[in-house]
Amino acid sequence: MSRILIVGYGNPIRGDDALGWRATERLRELVTDPGVEILTLHQLAPELMEPLSQVDLAIFIDAAEGPEPGVMLERRIEPRASGSASFTHRATPEALLWAARALYGRAAEGRMITVTGADFSYSMDLSPTVAARLEDVVAAALGLIGEPFAGPCS
Repeated sequence: MSRILIVGYGNPIRGDDALGWRATERLRELVTDPGVEILTLHQLAPELMEPLSQVDLAIFIDAAEGPEPGVMLERRIEPRASGSASFTHRATPEALLWAARALYGRAAEGRMITVTGADFSYSMDLSPTVAARLEDVVAAALGLIGEPFAGPCS
């Protein structure tokens, strides 16, 4: 059983929405702890409830929408029931943690790392604004799991 789960999610062909993908790709290169599992997903789904009940810490990484591109935010996630009983199109980390607790009796401590995107159009590349924050996201995730960070790759 992993003690930490990192979940990067988004659409890899929608510009900045690929932030979670790019971050988890980089984290796979750096994380040495066998107790850390790293997942890369298109979207959050109910299948995450069981793994979220079995780990101590869950870190979610995603792009965000907002007025100022490039703003990074790291925050604690509190389990919270969603306004809808359906998880079919838009599960949130909060709702998945709540459901894990309701179904399995426990849920991980949740953390969220986001960067406000600049461009979500069809593209395989992050915008320069979000790409410039990628190593900050990686460093924040490594800090949460207690792994050292040597800086950007050359």
